[in-house]
Amino acid sequence: MHILVLDTIHGGNAIGEAFSARRERVDCVDVYRGESAIDVPEALARTYDLIVAPVHLDPDHPLLRFSRAPVISHHEAVRRLLGENVPQPMIEITGAWGKTTTAHALASLMQGPGILHTSNGTYRFPEKTRISQSSITPASVLAAAKLALEIHGWLIAEESLGVTGAGNLSIITSAKDYVFAAGKKSAFAAKVASARQSRHLLLAENILADYSGPVSHIEDIAVSKNTECCITFSGTTCRFSNPLLAVPGYHSSLMLAAAAAMILGLDPGPLSSFSALPGRMSVSFEKGLFIVDNANSGTNLATTIEASRYARFISGKEALTLVIGQTAGDGAVCEGFAADQMREAVDRIQPRQVLWVGLRPGTTEYPGLAPLISGYAETFEEARATAVRTTDQGSVVLAVKTWR
Repeated sequence: MHILVLDTIHGGNAIGEAFSARRERVDCVDVYRGESAIDVPEALARTYDLIVAPVHLDPDHPLLRFSRAPVISHHEAVRRLLGENVPQPMIEITGAWGKTTTAHALASLMQGPGILHTSNGTYRFPEKTRISQSSITPASVLAAAKLALEIHGWLIAEESLGVTGAGNLSIITSAKDYVFAAGKKSAFAAKVASARQSRHLLLAENILADYSGPVSHIEDIAVSKNTECCITFSGTTCRFSNPLLAVPGYHSSLMLAAAAAMILGLDPGPLSSFSALPGRMSVSFEKGLFIVDNANSGTNLATTIEASRYARFISGKEALTLVIGQTAGDGAVCEGFAADQMREAVDRIQPRQVLWVGLRPGTTEYPGLAPLISGYAETFEEARATAVRTTDQGSVVLAVKTWR
C-alpha cells in the first residue's frame, strides 16, 4: 500500500515511520513549511492508496481536495497502528481545557507501574520520574504506548483535538468549542467524532454525543457541593473532599478523574490529598504577595479572568499585577491566545500593571495594545521575576500561554 502522510511537524514523521516499519511505502509531506523531501506538487502527481492528514489541516488543501484516495486522521492512523497492542488499561483525554489536570489527578489514583503523557511532560509511575517532554499530538501516543508496554503498565495520554479510541476509556473534559482548520471546522465536533471508536466514553457536563457504545455523563454519576464530591457508578458510591473542588479550574477535572477511577474499578478517595499543579492555578506567597500561577499551554481568556478573581478573593486586595502574553513556540497548534482576547482580559480585569510577554513594537497587534502595557519581557521567567520585584501589594497573576 502506498500511503501519503501529511504534516511532518505535528507528528507526521512518527506516523510515517510506524507505517514504514510495517513495510508500507510511505511519502511524508510538510504541508506548512514545505521542507520535506516530497513537496505538494510532486505528491499531487502521484497516486496513493491512503492519505493520513491531521484534523487541523484546511480541508480545502490541494492534497485533500484533489486526491481520490481515502483520507483518515492522525488519530485514526494511530489507532490502526496500535491495533490490539495497547497498554492495559489505556485512558485517553481530550478537551479544550482541563486535560492536564484530569490526567494528573487520575494518574495519582492508578496502581502499579504506568506512563503519564501530558502537555507538561511524560512521566513514569509510581516514581513520578519525568522522562521527556513532547507534544500532545496523537502521534505522540505511539511512543508513550511503547514505554508503557515495556514496563507492563498502564497509560494515560492527553491528546489534542480528539482521541484515537484505541484505549479502554476516553474522556472529553470540556464542551467549549472554537473553529480551526482555517476556520472551517468545529473543534468540539472533531473531538466527539474521534471518540466514536471508544470502548467507554466519559463526558464532562453538558456534552451531548451521538455515541452507540457505553457512555457516562458526569452529571449522572457525580455530585459536588463546595469541597465535597460524591460519585455513584454501577451501584457503588464513593466520596472525597478537597478544597480544590471550590476552584472552578479544578472542579470538573477532579470529578472526571474520580468518575474515571470508579469506571476502572479504583478508589477515588486519595483525591482528598491531590494538590494544585504548577502553572494550573497553583498558589504561592513571595514578598508578601499572593501569586496565582496559571501559565500553561491552555491559558485563555476564561482561565485568566478566573485566576484574577481567585487572586483578589484570596488576597482581599484589589491591587493586581497581570503577566500575560504568549511565548514563541508554545506548542498550541489550534487554540491560541489571540491579541483581542488578551486585550479583553486586561479590560475586564483592570490590573494595576500589565507585564507583556512576547509582544514587541513592530507587530501588527502592538498599536492597539501598547497603551495597556506597563513593561515587556522576552520570557515567562523574566516576566515573573519583574512582576514580583515591581509589585508592592496585592497579588500577581501569571497568565502567559506557554509550553510548560
